[in-house]
Amino acid sequence: MKIKNGDTVLIISGKDKGKKAKVIKVLLEKNRIVVEGANLRKKHTRPKKQGEKGQIVEIAAPFDVSNVKLICPKCKKATRIGYRVTEGGKFRICKKCNQEI
Repeated sequence: MKIKNGDTVLIISGKDKGKKAKVIKVLLEKNRIVVEGANLRKKHTRPKKQGEKGQIVEIAAPFDVSNVKLICPKCKKATRIGYRVTEGGKFRICKKCNQEI
C-alpha cells in the first residue's frame, strides 16, 4: 500500500471531501485506512461501574484508501505516489515534484 501511518492526506470523496488529515492506522488486508477526525461514527457505550452513566462516543471509522491522495511534504500538493528503485532500496516519490517522500 502506498499510504503509511503518519502521512498527511487529502480526502477526495465522501462526506469529508476536501479535508486534510493525518493517517492514524492502516489496515493492509482490507485496503482501508483510519484518518484522524474524518468519517466519524457514533458509538453508544454502557456504564462500566454502578452509578456511572452511559455515553455516546465518536470514533473514526476506516474507509477505502482510494478515497485519499497523499500530500507531499516537500511541495505541499496533493499527489499520486510513484516508486524509485535504487541500490539502497525502494523509495516513494512524489509524481509532481519528483522528490523522495
